[in-house]
Amino acid sequence: MREIARGLIWSPHIRFQEKAVNRGVPEYVKPAWIEYYRTMDTSSSTDDFYESLPVFRDFTQVADETCFRPLPADWIVGLADVKQSPKAIRENRYKAVNMAGAAVIASVANAVKGRDFPFVFGGDGASFAVPPGDARVARNALAETATWVREDLDLVLRIAMISVGDIRARGCDVRVARYMPSVNVSIAMFSGGGIAWADAAMKRGDISLPPAPPGSHPDLSGLSCRYELIPSQRGQVLSLVVTPGERTTPADFRAAVEAVTRIVDRTPDASRPLPGQGLRLKWPPQGYDLEARASRRAGESIRLRKAKVLALTFLYFLIMRSGLRIGRFIPAKYTQELIENSDFRKFDDSLRMVLDCTPVLAAEIEEYLKAAAAKGAVRYGMHRQDAAMMTCFTPSPANPNHVHFIDGAQGGYALAANALKGGGE
Repeated sequence: MREIARGLIWSPHIRFQEKAVNRGVPEYVKPAWIEYYRTMDTSSSTDDFYESLPVFRDFTQVADETCFRPLPADWIVGLADVKQSPKAIRENRYKAVNMAGAAVIASVANAVKGRDFPFVFGGDGASFAVPPGDARVARNALAETATWVREDLDLVLRIAMISVGDIRARGCDVRVARYMPSVNVSIAMFSGGGIAWADAAMKRGDISLPPAPPGSHPDLSGLSCRYELIPSQRGQVLSLVVTPGERTTPADFRAAVEAVTRIVDRTPDASRPLPGQGLRLKWPPQGYDLEARASRRAGESIRLRKAKVLALTFLYFLIMRSGLRIGRFIPAKYTQELIENSDFRKFDDSLRMVLDCTPVLAAEIEEYLKAAAAKGAVRYGMHRQDAAMMTCFTPSPANPNHVHFIDGAQGGYALAANALKGGGE
């Protein structure tokens, strides 16, 4: 694993513009990370905080605040969002949009060398948190990802980082829980309003980070998009985003989230958009160009990298089709882990789900949300499509901790959120 930004140290460049001052946010620029933490209590290490959290296995508990713990004040929240993602999706670039969001997680995971950290994939972006000891390398990875997204995907990735302590100074909190969908992985959930506040501040331009210099490339090892679109088995793939309403209380919003998850969990297998028989591999895979761009090394031509990726994916295709065991890699076991480790529902101050459901179930969910929205408890956005898509992060195929990000194949979370917000950006 190559060192991130060898010999290069940037100041954080966290930028609070004049309009942010009008919102009560002080304007300052710290010259280096050590200055950023000077006023914080770092007498004891909090680096292992996330790994020590207990886990919960019942997703209906996702709005239960007893499952969440406040992040230490010296932890750093990172955010990323593809600007004008609905426009890119309308141009049939949804795979590239999803790849950009997943690249944020892959680059930071590789930068912190496999340390477990909380993150959430949002379709056209991502959010995460890291301890102070990993802040510099995570920041460099995030900045390099923004440059790579611009140069290789022709998209603009907004990025920002801010401390949990600074978020709390704005009256919000960042609390985290660990949901365990399988014995192999845990998936982070965020509450407290801090992630939503920071995301909105980034989109307004109140906080931001500059991209890395031209030509910078993050370590995106393990990031791929090899599987075909996953057609709905039950009628439609529903992408759903549910956020707090303007007149809601924490108790009312929590009740609404619990109600939706219980509606879905009446038939839990029916909600998962990743049945084993629905997974299709073809060669060459649709996403080989994106994988080539993600795995290309400095100075390597894209043509040469594409040739290497085509050879690699052909070998993978043969192994998966034959089912032959290669060393510690067992195709059937990997496929089962892939299904179990799929990230198709999450919570980051908003409930996000991608469901393969019948029209009847989709209508029941929408009917409930309409009533909850009329009471001011929630705002929601829904987008229906006929297939799901998957972007994979597999640091090692032989290890069971690979994770697979699921989104709707024709707009997914981005268009659901766009409907929620009532217009494009």
